[in-house]
Amino acid sequence: MKTEWVETTIDGKGTRRWSLDAKQCPELAVHQIAWLGIDTVQRPYRRVRLAPSGSFVLACLEGEGRVWLEGRWERMTAGQVWLAPPRVLNAFHAVGSRDWKFAWVRYQEASKSKPMVGAGSPLRLQEGADALGRAVAGLRAEWEGECDAVLVHHWVSLVHGLTRRLARPWRSASRIGELWEKVSRDLAADWKLSTLAGECSLSTEHLRRVCRQELGRTPMEHVTYMRIQYAQELLETTEDKLEAIAPQVGYRSGVVFSRAFFRCVGMTPTRFRERPGG
Repeated sequence: MKTEWVETTIDGKGTRRWSLDAKQCPELAVHQIAWLGIDTVQRPYRRVRLAPSGSFVLACLEGEGRVWLEGRWERMTAGQVWLAPPRVLNAFHAVGSRDWKFAWVRYQEASKSKPMVGAGSPLRLQEGADALGRAVAGLRAEWEGECDAVLVHHWVSLVHGLTRRLARPWRSASRIGELWEKVSRDLAADWKLSTLAGECSLSTEHLRRVCRQELGRTPMEHVTYMRIQYAQELLETTEDKLEAIAPQVGYRSGVVFSRAFFRCVGMTPTRFRERPGG
């Protein structure tokens, strides 16, 4: 198992940041938005957040960076959107010598509330970044200019509406949505790609292609994602041992479960349970 992550904040000389939080703008809190902004960064810019309490959406506007997606670093380029649910490792950093510009929105959500980014939300989208970036930029212009309360309200509502659209689950045909609803009701089952495809009467290749397009991950990666989301809930709401939780979320042993959990969340199940607020 790899060395555990640590909370990290590195900006570097070339970083230019604008942000607005709910203390400055109470209108954000109406939508459970804790913080949002636009960053233009260069190496060695780096962020690691171990288990943030709310959903996170990052929209790449210019250049490219790297984001941690369920166990591996992935390239992120202009136009793409990255989404992360609450209590899951967030990690991203700048690369190369060019500016990387992105807009971002971070939510503050109670552990028992329905999060903006949930188990059915996509992991990464190939479009939607420009619209969200324009909305955040519009809010910035109004906040730094006239700061009219009515217009601030509309800009914040627009930002929230766009993030909600980006995060909505299972946007493809209804039978795909029905598939994931069925999986969510029986995460302990021995799901295989062929079984998943059979449940929605698609070929394995067609299902894989749809999931890549709609969710940014393969079907089996999405099963893992849903299992870990449920495991986090069990760790927070029960005192069950890992050996008891593992079979409930589809793993044959506590060891296999712990490895999958660490890969997705960035910390062991034990540390996740013992963290402040856990």
